[in-house]
Amino acid sequence: MSQIRFFALGGLAENGKNMFVIEVDNDLFILDAGIKYPGSELFGVDEIVPDYKMLIRVKNRIKGIFLSHAHEDHIAALSHILKDINVPVYATNFTMEIVKDNLKEAGLKLEDYTLNVISQNNIIKFGNVRITFFNTTHSIPESVGIAIQTTKGNIVYTSDFTFDQSGDIKYQTDFAKINQLAEKNVLALLIESIGANDVRTSNMQLELDHKLNSVFSNAEGRILVSLFSSDLQKIQRIIDIAIEHNKKIAIIGRKAQRIVDIAINEGYLNIPEASLINLKFIDDKNKNDDKNIVALITGNRHEPFYMIQRMCKRSDRLIHINDRDTVLIMTAPVPGTEKMAARTLDILFRSDAKVEVVNPRLLSLNHASSDEIKMMINMLKPQYIIPVIGEFRHQYRVRKLANGLGYSDDRIFNMDNGDVLTFADEPFVSKGEIGAGEILIDGTAVGDVNDYVLRDREILAEDGALIIVAHVNPRKKEIVGDVEIVTKGFVYIKEAEELLNQIKETFLETSKDHLNNKYINWNDFKKDVRNDLAKFIYTETRRNPIIIPVIVSTEIK
Repeated sequence: MSQIRFFALGGLAENGKNMFVIEVDNDLFILDAGIKYPGSELFGVDEIVPDYKMLIRVKNRIKGIFLSHAHEDHIAALSHILKDINVPVYATNFTMEIVKDNLKEAGLKLEDYTLNVISQNNIIKFGNVRITFFNTTHSIPESVGIAIQTTKGNIVYTSDFTFDQSGDIKYQTDFAKINQLAEKNVLALLIESIGANDVRTSNMQLELDHKLNSVFSNAEGRILVSLFSSDLQKIQRIIDIAIEHNKKIAIIGRKAQRIVDIAINEGYLNIPEASLINLKFIDDKNKNDDKNIVALITGNRHEPFYMIQRMCKRSDRLIHINDRDTVLIMTAPVPGTEKMAARTLDILFRSDAKVEVVNPRLLSLNHASSDEIKMMINMLKPQYIIPVIGEFRHQYRVRKLANGLGYSDDRIFNMDNGDVLTFADEPFVSKGEIGAGEILIDGTAVGDVNDYVLRDREILAEDGALIIVAHVNPRKKEIVGDVEIVTKGFVYIKEAEELLNQIKETFLETSKDHLNNKYINWNDFKKDVRNDLAKFIYTETRRNPIIIPVIVSTEIK
């Protein structure tokens, strides 16, 4: 019988960074490779990826990375991982097109990588292991669940899913495939948990449609709709309603435009060419204020909020929001954007535009509700359940749902990243066996942002910085010219001249000791200046700015 283990490098007890690993007889199968966006406390960090470095040592054992769908929390870490671990990638056609777009944007050459397009009808064989797929319903097309068939039974990964059957047939779940898996032995079910606390009623989609139609019917001027660019199902719904009301559609957002272009080319977005318009920059003649315009303000994470703020402040080059506009907010805040979202609403209401905020409850239709989770468990009847994709409170809720279906606690595994579940005669979990940290991405660099960098950024944000510049003649052992002080975010110079003069005096006192020595040790000189100034400044102001001494050796002949 096969030796099987499961662990996660991301996606357990957190929202995002989904990356799960199944080990079968030393072969590794990776499910998804996503990012997580940082909270406001991580200054300057753009995104967070799983710490995949441990996989570099065993990359020859990795059979492939299998992607469930094209959302960033499931695929966006690939552009970083593939630089170090060049292994085959498997994804549906639409997902692979988004992957290729991301890789090209990251400067990678597609011909250097093995990118395999699959469908739910493919069976991929690796010795005794077979990988199969089944279509699922999600907010983005060609989403699939993944099944790993082993000699001990199937390990089924649902990824994000719902059983909503009111959408386009291209998005619908293939129940026949799920039933085929159920007829075989399902060893373990890796089931999403984010929506486990949601109780969904059958008329929620009707409520949302009624809300949207009401907004369009009552709007007197332009309609501006905020949307996440990856939520193609909602984008299509807005487009359909706009066409029903004889509106012209403009799509704003660079990232969105690329996803939309791919979706149109692959037949997943239907926008009549006659209804699509390109807005020109605002000038004396062009205001882009035709009341027939529906502008989709799209992007990732904070981008829709940021663009709306620019439009309200009249600094945007395409739209200036006025009192005749209707602004429809269909972007519930994601972690780390709550303050920006609240600030955006505050600015919006000052604009005198008509603001319509869709209830977040109606926007949470993209993840399995409590009833849908129970339905998936009942259909597949797994021996063991592993809640994934969600914070620990969500995973705990799945445990309680499974308890209600007759599963005892020893058949449900609430795990953390780095824990290893071994499927022996009696499965057991080894806590923290795998190092499962995080890599913080700052711009395009990987791994250069550590705790020290973040601490400095936090100090900069709270206490500012002070730079003291002095020229020293090492021959004469004296300071040349004036000592200059530059502050950023520390004190307002015009109101703190006395304090700055005292800082200069402290610097001069510290300098005497070093200038009286036979040789000047420049490193010790700077270190003592930094320490003495830090003590003085804290005593006087109770603040800890970053202090940067710039001491320049200057010889004047």
